[in-house]
Parts: sequence; structure tokens; C-alpha cells
Amino acid sequence: MRSKVLSDHVSPLSTTRILGVYDMFTSAEDAASFGHNVPPFDVIVVGGGPVGAATALLIARHGWTVAVIEKFAQPYALPRAVHFDDETARILQACRLGDVLGQISEPGDVYEWQNGTGDTLLRFGTEGRGPSGWPYANMFHQPDLEEHLNQLVIDHPIISLVRGAEVIEIEQDDDGVDVTITRSGETGSAPFTTTLSAQYVVGCDGANSTVRDLMDIEMDDHGYFFDWLVVDVEMTSRRRFQPTNLQVCDPRRPTTVVSGGPGRRRWEFMCLPGETLEALDDDHAAWELLRAWDVTPANARLVRHAGYRFQARWATTWRKGRVFLAGDAAHQTPPFAGQGLCAGLHDAANLAWKLDQVFTHGENSELLDTYQQERLPHVATVIGLAMELGKIICVLDADEAAARDASLVPLAADGALTPPPAPLGLEAGLLETSSPGAGELFVQGTITLGMESGLFDNVLSVGWRLINIDDTPVSLPKDLDDWFISIGSGIVEMGPGGDVRDDDGVYHYWMQEHGVRVVLQRPDWYVFGTRTSSADAVSLVSELQRQLGAASDD
Repeated sequence: MRSKVLSDHVSPLSTTRILGVYDMFTSAEDAASFGHNVPPFDVIVVGGGPVGAATALLIARHGWTVAVIEKFAQPYALPRAVHFDDETARILQACRLGDVLGQISEPGDVYEWQNGTGDTLLRFGTEGRGPSGWPYANMFHQPDLEEHLNQLVIDHPIISLVRGAEVIEIEQDDDGVDVTITRSGETGSAPFTTTLSAQYVVGCDGANSTVRDLMDIEMDDHGYFFDWLVVDVEMTSRRRFQPTNLQVCDPRRPTTVVSGGPGRRRWEFMCLPGETLEALDDDHAAWELLRAWDVTPANARLVRHAGYRFQARWATTWRKGRVFLAGDAAHQTPPFAGQGLCAGLHDAANLAWKLDQVFTHGENSELLDTYQQERLPHVATVIGLAMELGKIICVLDADEAAARDASLVPLAADGALTPPPAPLGLEAGLLETSSPGAGELFVQGTITLGMESGLFDNVLSVGWRLINIDDTPVSLPKDLDDWFISIGSGIVEMGPGGDVRDDDGVYHYWMQEHGVRVVLQRPDWYVFGTRTSSADAVSLVSELQRQLGAASDD
């Protein structure tokens, strides 16, 4: 493989830790003055949850300095999301969590939907590995994931974490963004109010986003919401739940029963007419609802119960000048498709490499505008799917439920599995849309380079990848080759005599299915474009250069 991979390069500021982890200060004077003693950051990320941490790690992986501002003094210790898919696992792999994902999660096998009498309505098959090289469905305990992400943030030499501080003002101009933060000192840390500067700000601060409010960005609300009680337990007695994940579409009480990660389970109970979440959100009420599942204090520990209003909405704009929204700050989806956290991490993967491109080659507003252009259709599709699934689940009328059952039960009578949905592709944005497979999420398989074997991204890192299975190696003109190297690229020769071996054949299979021999993969693993021979690779890379607006960059 010929490459000079800049996706892991380090900026000059990486030799020193700029702020460190500011949970405590030795004095109020130190706290008040620290913001004036550091140079501007490249990016400020507001929100230190999984989406904020992943955004920071993916940006810093390119060598750009990041400050993470988190309003809570300590990581949130209770579970929220419980599922991520194979594409999301690949993003976490890029955050350098690949070695621990299998320890903090367990694969889902079948997600079965039943009616109130136990008849099967739908069976979603989620066994095996998805196209991104990880299990289709991964059930996990979010505090475990956050612990690992938080430690990576703390240990990173060019990420600075400030906890217990809230953003109170954001001001921007053509040169950058100033973010004023404050801490009251109620947690025992020294109080302060100060201003940090950066080139860009990414608001990953949740559904009640302060960044979104300060930017005066409205939400497009689809008026679809239901109140549910979420109950998480840790099983104290060994017990196998079959199926692993179950949706009970019972008009008497729609209920979700899924894994909450190894040794843990989650129940979600729909709030019925005449009930209030306040009445349900109680220890006694939670145990009473769990009793029907033979889950009691004798065999389980109640981790938490919380009332939620599931909503379907997204921000009308995800970018305002130098300020972006990501994750729940930009969109909220009902949980029925298990895609809430996934969507936020997909935001992070899409935005991080585009900011790197702008930092490396200069301001490109059109490229940054493709962030919303590419991500919003995905989010809208996922929210639409979740709403449609909710229409099956949240049926409270007995006659309507009977009609639903009559239409679905015969289809599932032979045990047929509904396969996982295909990964969503891109229809517009930074693509060569005329070539076969452009916009599709590309595969990740196991490869061997020299003495090293493993998943593609582990062996060859992350960045632009030109993958060739043709008989003849790719040859680029020197000026084009130099430019391609400068954006963090690699040419991967998998053809006869190539130095990279396609161990499980997934790359050859994908290309044969699409009738191509060369694929240009983006840093977020979507296909920019393809060619039928290595001789045409020059035109493919030239088209990328044209679209990135770097043809005259030297």
C-alpha cells in the first residue's frame, strides 16, 4: 500500500497538554485566568457524552486541537441508549475502541415482535456480521461505553476537557468563534467565567441543547410523541431471555424487553390513557410492572426508572456560520428502530473529516454545507421508519390490534426472518453520482498486509482509500498523487501481485456485484465513486480534487 496517511498526523500543539482535565482548580484565580493563557482551539465541542466525545476524538485524530465543554461534573452513571449497529461500531473502532467493544456489548440475535397472546408478528434477523465488519446489532450498557470514551478523551494529548461548566454565550465572526463558559462552584470546584476561542464549534449537548438555543435554531416537530417508562435492571441470578430482544404489541400495555448489555435487561412500558408518567416513575410501580416477567428484588437489582416522552423532530438548520449541531441537539428519534445514538455518531463521522479538509486546504463553505445535505435525509428516513414501527407497536384499540395481527401473523407463521435493513446510502453531496455504487456505505473485511492481519481500518487506518482489484496497479501523475497524499489517502492494491490480501473476499465480491474494479472510499466509509479499470483511476481522483475545490491548491 502506497500512502502517507495524514488521518493520524499530529499538529505542532500536540506536544503539550493545553488545559488538561479541569474538574478542580487550586484557586479561583487560576480558574478565572486559565482561558486567557491558551491559544485558540481548532474546535470546541459542547457536550461530553458519546457523540461529543466521538466528535472530539475523530477531529483530534487528524491532529487538530479540541476543547470539550461538559456541564456535568461527572460522567452520567445511568444507562440511556442500549443498541448500536455495525456501522456505528466501525465509527467507535475509529475512535480506538475496537479492542473493547466485544467486552462491553453482546450481539443481538433476533428481534421478535409478538402480539398480546404471544403470536409472532415480525422477526428481524440480526445474527452475524454486517457489511461494516461488526455484528448487525450490539446491545450495551452506556456507562461502560462512556467510561472508555471519557478515558480516551482525558488521555488524548490535544483534547482538553472542562467539566461542570456551562456555555452562556457564543459569538462568531469571519475569523472564529468565542464561547463564554461559566461554573458556579456548587460541586466544590472553583467558580469561574471565561471565554475560549476556536475556529468552529460543534454542539453535541443533547435534546435540550444550549448551543441550539443560543443560535436561535428552531426544531421541525412532526407531532409524534408517546410517554413511556424506561426501567433498567441488573440480573443477580443467571437467566437466559429468549428471544434476546422482544417487542410486545399488546394493546393492554405495549412493552419492550431487550438486552441492556451483558447481564442487564431493559423494559419499556407505554404510559396508558388516564395514567401519568409521574405516577409510573416510582420504585413500587416499576417492580409491579416487572413482576409479570418474573423479575423481582430476589433475582434483579433495579438500576433506574425514568419517564420519557419519545419525540420525532429535527433542527431546521444544522449549521449556522461556524457553529454546527450534532446528535440529539440536531435530531431526536423514537427508539423503535434503535437508531438514536447511531445517528449521532454518524453525524460525528461525517463532520470530522470535512473539518479536517477545511483546516488542511482552506475554507470551503460548500463542503461544510454537505454535512446537513448528507445527514438530514438519513435522519429523516430513520425517524420515518421509527414512526412507522411505532404505529405497529403503540396500538391501544383492541379491534385495531386484531386487524393488525390478522395481517401480520400469517406472514410470520413459517418463521421467516426479516433481514436487517440495508445501510442507508447518500444520494447527494460529495459524490460522483454517475458511477456504480457511488453513495453506498462501503464494506469492511479482514485483510492481510505483510505479517499483519485484521479488520481493514485497523491495518490501514482511516482516510481516503483508493482500492484496486484490477490486474494493473494504479498510477497517478505526480502532481495529482502529491495532492491525493496531502488529504490523507492510501492506494490499496488487492489485485494479482498486490501487497494487500482480501482474506474473506468481501472487497472482490462487492466490486463484482457492481461491475467495477476500483473504488474510492471516503474517510466516513461511503463510496465517492468507482471505475471499471485501474487506468481510469486518474479521472476518479481528478473528479474528487475538482469537487473538493483544491485543483489550484499548492
